[in-house]
Amino acid sequence: MFEDCKQYQVDNSINMESWRVFRIMGELVEGFDTLKDLPPCVSVFGSARSAEDDPIYQQTEEIAQKICEMGFGVITGGGPGFMEAGNRGAKQANGPSIGLHIELPHEQEPNKYITTRCNFRYFFLRKLMFVKYAFAYVVMPGGFGTLDELFEAAVLVQTHKIKPFPIILYDSKFWAGLIDWVRDQMVSRGYLRENEINLLTVCDTPEQVLEIIKKFKV
Repeated sequence: MFEDCKQYQVDNSINMESWRVFRIMGELVEGFDTLKDLPPCVSVFGSARSAEDDPIYQQTEEIAQKICEMGFGVITGGGPGFMEAGNRGAKQANGPSIGLHIELPHEQEPNKYITTRCNFRYFFLRKLMFVKYAFAYVVMPGGFGTLDELFEAAVLVQTHKIKPFPIILYDSKFWAGLIDWVRDQMVSRGYLRENEINLLTVCDTPEQVLEIIKKFKV
C-alpha cells in the first residue's frame, strides 16, 4: 500500500509537469499573437521602486516619448516605477506602449499607461519577448530584476545568439561601480575580454540615448 502511494505521488508529479508544459506553450502563443504586429521597439528597464518625483523617472518618460515620436514603440515590464515612466511617455506620444506584466506577490500591479499588455507567469518567457521585439535596450537604475534583464541581453549578443544591438545604461553614477568591477575582476582574471565591455554604452542625458537609437539601423 505504501508503494502504491509513492507511485501515485510520482505519477501525479509527472502529470503536473506535463501540464506546466502546456501552460508555457500557452504563454508563448499568447505573446506572439499579441505582439506580432508591433513596429520596431525599444525595451526600457528599471526599478519598480522608483518614485514619480525622481529626476530619472522624468528622464525615462522623456526618452520614451521621444522614441515614439521617432516612430518606434516602447516595451517595459508593465509595472510601477521607471517602467511606468516608460509607458507614460509612450502613451503621451500616442505611440505603442507595451507592458509585459509578470505575476508577482508584490510590486507588480500593471500601470495605467499600457496600451498593449501581455501577462506572464514565467520570467524566461517574458525575457524572450523583450529580446524578440526590441532593437535596443535602455536600462535605467534598478535591482536584481533589472540586472537579470541586462545580462540576459549582453550574453545573447556576446555569444552571437542574436544580432548586436545597443544596450544603453542610463546614469553613469549608478553604473560606474558595476563597470569598474567587471573590468577590475572579470577582465583582469581573463573571464571577459576588454572589448566585450563595449557591448554596454553608458549615457547621462536623454539626448545621448536618442542619438544612439537614431544611428542604429533597424
